Amino acid sequence: MKRAFLCAATAVLLAGPVSAQSADVPDNLENLSNFQTTGETAFTFVEQDGDFAEGIKKNLERIKLPDGFKIGLYAVVPDARHMAVGPQGIVTFVGTRKDKVWVVTDRNKDRVADEVKDFAPSLKFAIPNGPCFSEDGFLYIAEQNRVLLFPAAEFFYESPDVAAFNLVAQGELIPPSEESYNHTARVCKIGPDGKIYISLGQPFNVAPPEKLELNTKWGIGGIIRMNTDGTGREVYTYGIRNSVGHDFHPETGELWFTDNQVDGMGDDIPPGELNHQTAQGQHFGHPWYGGGSVRTNEYAGQDVPVEVVMPAVEMVAHAADLGMSFYTGKMFPAKYKNAIFSAQHGSWNRTTPVGARVMVTFVDAEGNATSEPFAEGWIDENGEYLGRPVDVTQLRDGSLLVSDDLAGAIYRIWYEG
Repeated sequence: MKRAFLCAATAVLLAGPVSAQSADVPDNLENLSNFQTTGETAFTFVEQDGDFAEGIKKNLERIKLPDGFKIGLYAVVPDARHMAVGPQGIVTFVGTRKDKVWVVTDRNKDRVADEVKDFAPSLKFAIPNGPCFSEDGFLYIAEQNRVLLFPAAEFFYESPDVAAFNLVAQGELIPPSEESYNHTARVCKIGPDGKIYISLGQPFNVAPPEKLELNTKWGIGGIIRMNTDGTGREVYTYGIRNSVGHDFHPETGELWFTDNQVDGMGDDIPPGELNHQTAQGQHFGHPWYGGGSVRTNEYAGQDVPVEVVMPAVEMVAHAADLGMSFYTGKMFPAKYKNAIFSAQHGSWNRTTPVGARVMVTFVDAEGNATSEPFAEGWIDENGEYLGRPVDVTQLRDGSLLVSDDLAGAIYRIWYEG
């Protein structure tokens, strides 16, 4: 399907310009979709040295890891959120909750980035939190209410102008009436079926009854999937409050995802969730459950009209579990094969802060899962955040990258034995 799309795009290039898909499409996207220049020549570059970088390195000295593991500053990246490493290992794309997508390049392959600059600077991104790659090099970026496709982005990011297309046009990912400032950080992954899976957080603390029918129809508060040419959209997962991380088990192909649970119920409930989905259409409890088996106040005492799948792991309450990735590298000891590394962003309103760490979850042959801290120390003795991890992904050498949107940085974790 992806190659068919590229062939169609090439045919467009040979045939000449095409008409705009919609009056709402920004002019520069229209130009890039037509393989025309925008006139943009300037990049924004991010300084990688100096006092700011040294301060981050100093904070990393307090991070605790299992024996044999090391952590270092990989790149200074403002507002760094979810990451996608190019299949050729040339560049890492980093989303934000603002209006930039960053490209991070380690040109001399010393495992420290040499250059960080903005990607496709002529485009007007809106919360481009979620980049993801197909195996054959197609980059997708899930925004607040749009999904863009960039064929061969890993090889053409050096130019300000890159081929760019709508996968889902502006205003068609969710109804424009449902656009919100809350829970709008989308993530995407390509599944083993070759389809793209996109999370759609619902904007409320607890979704109100009058929104449930619309949410069910669109997959808001769920995960949708579609073909990589934008056709065949369907809801895959229901009953999620706000998932900002998912991945597929390397052997079973089954979907696992984190979920952020209801606020305002106290410091210690409800738990955060790591969920395991085994079939399309399963429901994970929201809004009847606030997290785990804890019922929401708004729906307390009501019959639950759906069959609910309970979480595979209950995480500490309000730690804000976000990005996650199965480990498939060869650098780490054998016990980490197919383990889940996930980021806890840290609580925003808990009396005593928790989270701000990287967790590891081991999954046995029966699908049973147990979690424990892997990298922690971003909360100091005063309860102050020194960093807030967002996402975890893997470089080709088997080391891990961890993004941090508070420090504005990406860290690298490697094993020396």
